[in-house]
Amino acid sequence: MLPIAVLPAEEASVLEAIFFDIDGTITDGEGRIPSQVFQAMERAQGEGLRVVPVTGRPAGWCDLIARTWPVDAVVGENGGLIFRRTSGGSDKDRMERVFAQDEETRRTNRARLDKLAEEVLRRHPGARMASDQSYREFDIAVDFCEDVRALAEQEVDAIIGFLEENGCHVKLSNIHVNAWFGDFDKASMCQQLARDLGPWELSGADRGRVAFFGDSPNDAPLFDLVDCSIGVANLKHMVDRIKTPPRYVTTFDGARGFVEGVDHLLQHRNSS
Repeated sequence: MLPIAVLPAEEASVLEAIFFDIDGTITDGEGRIPSQVFQAMERAQGEGLRVVPVTGRPAGWCDLIARTWPVDAVVGENGGLIFRRTSGGSDKDRMERVFAQDEETRRTNRARLDKLAEEVLRRHPGARMASDQSYREFDIAVDFCEDVRALAEQEVDAIIGFLEENGCHVKLSNIHVNAWFGDFDKASMCQQLARDLGPWELSGADRGRVAFFGDSPNDAPLFDLVDCSIGVANLKHMVDRIKTPPRYVTTFDGARGFVEGVDHLLQHRNSS
């Protein structure tokens, strides 16, 4: 990984969007989002960039994010959905919701996932379902350190192995083990969104149009998808679990690193 300082102006000048993870990427050490992060989003939008959070957090969070944050859309549940506030042709904005699976499939999968969740908690009594589980459409999220005493790495691996053995698509964030049925992930839904926003083909000629910031293994599909992939410095704690690490890394952790990276991109765009 290269320091963010060496990212060339030519690469920043062709960007048209900034996509980013939430937890660990735009949060501070207390899990909060400082005002400087929202200011960075607003500055990016002011420079004509599209701004899109890409998160493992649930549909319930994403509805609020799409409605109230300075963003153009949000991709949630590790690629299960896109929520986007759009003009409805009246005085009020409307919410556009795109789902990776239809309602019947989600309902069937939910019953299967709930049974697996019960077994995970029976095998690992120190784990819990994430506090936001009831707001999820697609997945289960096993909390291994957010609101519980941190589980040992070997126990986290055991949870991942059990869910994978039962046919789940499993991703690890800095706080949760997320599991779902289906082939979607952050990258696949971001590709779909990019075709609408740009249109940009991220799997082809437009890889350089979007920068992505992340911090954990569930961000690897996007680190692999775009040219301008950026990890915040706390990524070093999980880098050995990331199949495709980012191309660049910030000096600072989390929120400070995100602001640092956005500042660098915008300065280069203005100087080019």
